[in-house]
Amino acid sequence: MLVKEMTAAAAADPARAIALQGAPGCNGHRAALEYDPDCLPLPCFSFEDALDAVSEGRAARAIIPIENSQHGRVADIHFLLPESGLSIVGEHFLPISYAVMALGGGPFAAAYSHPQALGQTRKYLRANGIVPMAYADTAGAAAFVKEQGDPEACAIAPRIAAELYDLSIAAQGVEDSSDNTTRFVVLAREALDPASLNNGAAMTTFIFEVKNQPAALYKAMGGFATNGVNMTKLESYQKGASFAATTFYTDVEGAPGDPAFDRSMAELGFHCEYVRILGSYPKARMRS
Repeated sequence: MLVKEMTAAAAADPARAIALQGAPGCNGHRAALEYDPDCLPLPCFSFEDALDAVSEGRAARAIIPIENSQHGRVADIHFLLPESGLSIVGEHFLPISYAVMALGGGPFAAAYSHPQALGQTRKYLRANGIVPMAYADTAGAAAFVKEQGDPEACAIAPRIAAELYDLSIAAQGVEDSSDNTTRFVVLAREALDPASLNNGAAMTTFIFEVKNQPAALYKAMGGFATNGVNMTKLESYQKGASFAATTFYTDVEGAPGDPAFDRSMAELGFHCEYVRILGSYPKARMRS
């Protein structure tokens, strides 16, 4: 019922809609409302579905988790973002807090949640002898526990999910670290014009593949050091099964139009097979 209502509202005003992965009450739902309190959250089953909603015009934007301070990179997202054809237009940092919710107070044999949430609550689960069970998303796991009616099953999800699905809170604040934070990126069909950032605090995300030459990565990175451009992320991943070429996913401070940034990117390009900017956008949090 909730999904139908939210989908109908988004369909009536797609310009306000923000697509997200997960059921109502998930962290993506929270992130969308924090990022834009006036938005219409559009729940989608998968990350691909959320990105497709933007590509097809059913939502103006999508908000997607890309990394967590405790559990690292969100699986598959580095493949999905470049393939989506969308551009990153914003970022949002969401403090993460999880509650254990169920039909009663336990004890529990199994906990259902998204693999990221299970990874972020390992200590609690291990201490209580609860078997982690992967589910598509956190709030969906809460709905599943409600539907199953098993008193020995619980869900790990944001507190709001217990209210939406009429479950009892058995424990809260069960995340392994009090500073647990997830970074989300906001995507749209059209990239922001770097000039619109008005030389403010900006980030740029791009991918690249270096030439198959000795020390190519070292040389490619040199321009950022000599031009004083701060690189906040550099992660590698393999495309295809050949393992012959590595793609790098990178975040740096700055945007096109800034001389230091432009010089760094020009030097990078000299040592690469290709460089593709995924978006320049306002910085939501200082990196240094």
